[in-house]
Amino acid sequence: MTTNTKRANLAPLLVDVAVPVGGYYLLKNGFGMSTLAALGWSSVVPALRTGWAAVRERRVNGLAALILFVNVVGLLLSFVAGDPRLMLAKDSGVSSAIGIGILVSVALGRPMMTAAMKPWLVKGDARREAAWVRLAAESADFRRAEKVFSVVWGVVLLAECVVRVVGAYTVPVDTMVWLGTVLMAVTMVLGFLLSGALAAGPMAYMLMAETNAEGTQVQEPADAQELAMAQKSPKGLTLARS
Repeated sequence: MTTNTKRANLAPLLVDVAVPVGGYYLLKNGFGMSTLAALGWSSVVPALRTGWAAVRERRVNGLAALILFVNVVGLLLSFVAGDPRLMLAKDSGVSSAIGIGILVSVALGRPMMTAAMKPWLVKGDARREAAWVRLAAESADFRRAEKVFSVVWGVVLLAECVVRVVGAYTVPVDTMVWLGTVLMAVTMVLGFLLSGALAAGPMAYMLMAETNAEGTQVQEPADAQELAMAQKSPKGLTLARS
């Protein structure tokens, strides 16, 4: 993995995690803001980031649209209510909205998480891309695994939502700020492990097998043609008669 790729992968994590959490403590302890104000302002950057990504790509991205909608509405509701615990609970709204959106996409036959998984499996290889298209059209097992990948993430995110809501109203606010980050990290790890074992792994194996099979099919006619040409040559005729 190149340095640029590593930076590209780390950038969203830094913006979505380090900035909100670090900003909260800096604004509250460093500048003396109230808990509500610190929570509110520390959520502005990730909200702006999701909106800018949607504008820059010039297309409707399901995940980005869900995150932006829930962040903005949750931010406004929290300021109106004046309850810092509700501000913390709104983070669970992000997880639940995305989780529900993913599960709905599966029910509609268009698993949302495929867009995030496919580049990692295809790896920009034209043969793998072609194999993906064939498997998606012909293999029921491949399509089932594709749906399972999204279902796993949908369920994991909904479970995180429940834990966040309970924590927001039972754990001290200062503790829940950093604990929420831990919950998110655990959710991501769990999601990667389960989706990898149940779906991405089997799909990668099927892609590799299909790619290799297609390579063999393409190579066989060439070998047959070379054999025919060799047999027509004087040397080939000599070998064939011997």
